[in-house]
Amino acid sequence: MIPLAFECSQCGECCRNLGYVHVIREEYGDYRFLLHNTYTGEDTPVEVDPDKRGLFDDRSIFEKFPHTCPFFRHQPGSGNALCTVHRTRPEICRDYECWRLLILDHAGRLAGRIRYSRMLCSDDPLLIKIWDDCIDVNNEPDDQKWEDAMIRTLRQAGYSVRR
Repeated sequence: MIPLAFECSQCGECCRNLGYVHVIREEYGDYRFLLHNTYTGEDTPVEVDPDKRGLFDDRSIFEKFPHTCPFFRHQPGSGNALCTVHRTRPEICRDYECWRLLILDHAGRLAGRIRYSRMLCSDDPLLIKIWDDCIDVNNEPDDQKWEDAMIRTLRQAGYSVRR
């Protein structure tokens, strides 16, 4: 299997609920903080990137996404998502693998995600059954052919897929 190249679309999906995970433990001043990971117990010193300090000061993102990472912001005008501590971000953020596909149910709600490693993340029982019975057993070595077959299977079952 040839790994697919990843290019971030800056959608922000990865950070919108990280406020449950990342909390500011201490504020040192001068845009420096101690960030605590509630899952691992790790503390990471971070500093807001100098070119993103004005963006960091705008806290309006929390009106729409109250549980977002404390350092996540939308760039005005473009709507692109940005990490304001990108240079000093925690290791867990550096290691993050984005989703290659989002799976939506018949009502357009998020039903699952597929990681680049062909791994399904979902709580939808029907989607998990379809995955186990029809998709996970497909050993197609070519990623594009595998993906095309997987999308056809999901669409036949009433799901839609967003790339």
